[in-house]
Amino acid sequence: MRPLMRSRLAWSLSLVLVAANGCSRHKEPAAAAAPPAVAAPAAEATPAAAPAAEAAAPAAPVEPPLSYELRLGKQVFQHYCLICHGETGAGDGFNAFNVEPHPRDIGDPAFQKAKADPDLKDTIRRGGVGVGLSPMMPPWGKTLTTDQIDQVVGYLRTLKRPDAPPAS
Repeated sequence: MRPLMRSRLAWSLSLVLVAANGCSRHKEPAAAAAPPAVAAPAAEATPAAAPAAEAAAPAAPVEPPLSYELRLGKQVFQHYCLICHGETGAGDGFNAFNVEPHPRDIGDPAFQKAKADPDLKDTIRRGGVGVGLSPMMPPWGKTLTTDQIDQVVGYLRTLKRPDAPPAS
């Protein structure tokens, strides 16, 4: 009986260790994740390579990480709004084409400029019908807290696309 208990104990312990190892949040070192870039010395650059290097597009600017409040607003947006307004707020969410009129493009610079934060908060709180817009947007005032609505509006401001350059 005793050897049977030991084997069960050993089996249980090994199972726990395997499960714990598989669920760890250990991150790989950054050096192992990406191989280091090798730059050619400037003295060895050929004249033919110089135009190709100049023609390469500059790297896109890295956006700063969102603040804690904006990350909370993004989570609420993704849970309640993304299905219609889409990931970038362009009104192209999964359900956008099932509703008429289609959801507004929140990232539109003209829309962002025209709407003040209190207007956006009121629209979220009262829904489309409450502010004289589409009845397809539900009121979220009884679902979301005032803080959540403030956080969503803050996040909506991050969705603004740059103004288009004037046509020449």
